[in-house]
Amino acid sequence: MITRSGGYLQPRTLPAPASSTELEQLGYTVQRGIFTAAEVETLRTEINKTFAAVPPDRRNENRTPEGDSMFRYAMLNRSAACQQAIAHPVILEAIEPLLGEDCHVIANTAWRNPPRSDGLHGGDAWHIDAGPHVPLPEGVTWPVDIPHPVFAIGVHIYLQSCRLSDGPTGVIPGSHLSGRYPPRQQSMNDYLTYEGRGVVPLLAEAGDVGFFVSDVWHRRMPTGPGDRGRFFLQVHYGRRDIAQRIYPTAEVNHLSPDAIARARSSRQQSVIGLHAPFFYDG
Repeated sequence: MITRSGGYLQPRTLPAPASSTELEQLGYTVQRGIFTAAEVETLRTEINKTFAAVPPDRRNENRTPEGDSMFRYAMLNRSAACQQAIAHPVILEAIEPLLGEDCHVIANTAWRNPPRSDGLHGGDAWHIDAGPHVPLPEGVTWPVDIPHPVFAIGVHIYLQSCRLSDGPTGVIPGSHLSGRYPPRQQSMNDYLTYEGRGVVPLLAEAGDVGFFVSDVWHRRMPTGPGDRGRFFLQVHYGRRDIAQRIYPTAEVNHLSPDAIARARSSRQQSVIGLHAPFFYDG
């Protein structure tokens, strides 16, 4: 746990909520009934209006139009209710001891997966969101007496219940401590384990909030009979030092037109901050 004092991060000495401890130790947690039915309905209404009024962003060239249609980015700019939701005190209370009191939103995407949409958006394979932030070679484990640092946390604000048949997000407890990404040859293995622990599906009711550390191994689990799809507001929070990805760098950057024109190669572009969309912004 950390806190910022005098401009610098230092170990936190004040007590932290159980949700923060679960995130630090297990890599995930779920908080129940955080948003009221009225708040959920307002979020659903405003997000549905955005889906109706705003065409898909088409940020990912490898995603089909059908897959792209499930997402709307930058929701805090498109909905007052979404902007209010991302600052909910219970959410901030859980993440600030791990990211610092000055952490901020780095991405904010609405997900509306219709029934039988598994396999269409790229989140169905085991993955981590960027990182790993502290890479470790095979055979090396994180010391048990040193808390593993957390740099980014994903949050799902559930706008409808998510059952096992709906293809919930599955996480593997403790895998964020591995310092590695999931083995590619097992990217679709429903029974993947880490240190003897298997997948935990994040089952939820509307109004619940799921949290997961960006480095934890996770995926959308396969759907089953009676799949109703998924509907949630995703928010990624990062430490103050991590740049926002609400818009791709081609749209929002700190560069002059002349500087952009002078960058010819892909490395010349990326070194000045023009990156291809990837995790969080794509």
